Amino acid sequence: MTMALSIFDMIKKGVVENFSSGVTMLQMLVSIAAAFGLGLFILFIYRITFRGVIFSKGFAYSLVLLAMVTALIIRTISSSLALSLGMVGALSIVRFRTAVKDPVDTIFMFWAISSGIMMGAGIYLVGAVACGATGGLYYLITLIMKKKASPYLLIIRYDPNYVKNVKWILSKLPTYKIKSKTVTKTGAEIAVELNIDDKTSRLVDSILEVDGINDASLVSYEGEFGL
Repeated sequence: MTMALSIFDMIKKGVVENFSSGVTMLQMLVSIAAAFGLGLFILFIYRITFRGVIFSKGFAYSLVLLAMVTALIIRTISSSLALSLGMVGALSIVRFRTAVKDPVDTIFMFWAISSGIMMGAGIYLVGAVACGATGGLYYLITLIMKKKASPYLLIIRYDPNYVKNVKWILSKLPTYKIKSKTVTKTGAEIAVELNIDDKTSRLVDSILEVDGINDASLVSYEGEFGL
């Protein structure tokens, strides 16, 4: 019985000591400032690697705010056991229903949260090195992917009576994949996915010279995962 009580007292003492140190104003400001710096770095990486159609400033700025708020929460709950338990209960009933269309945006949100957690826990050096390494490696991946030919959608509207001419145009493309084809009484349309290089670009410029072609459009196209 004495042994059991002593072990219980040791556990209780350790928990109380870990949460009884409190948090100072300097510690809070340092954590927020460090999270702000890492948040700006994450925002910079997001901006230079963005490959979508419309850049959302609101989402980009929220990455910085997310890192700071996370650091604020972690630093706060680390000062009190009661606060930590209460925060867990409060966050367990929160439901976020904002749709994130791009999986990469979700990863950036987790990146900002993890950086905020490390800054709130006071792991400044490790957190900064880990954040910098993550951003550098991700930027390296985007540079490697940019060296490859970019995917585009070639949309050709033509007279159905000249379908042979369209087949001739497609035969001149190095590689392509038909995404859709629509035929109506007034005309026809075909959408083709292809990778653009100098030779293909010159061919696209001369499509209108082929008989039966009404117009052609070349649209930047992101694949299923934006790669």
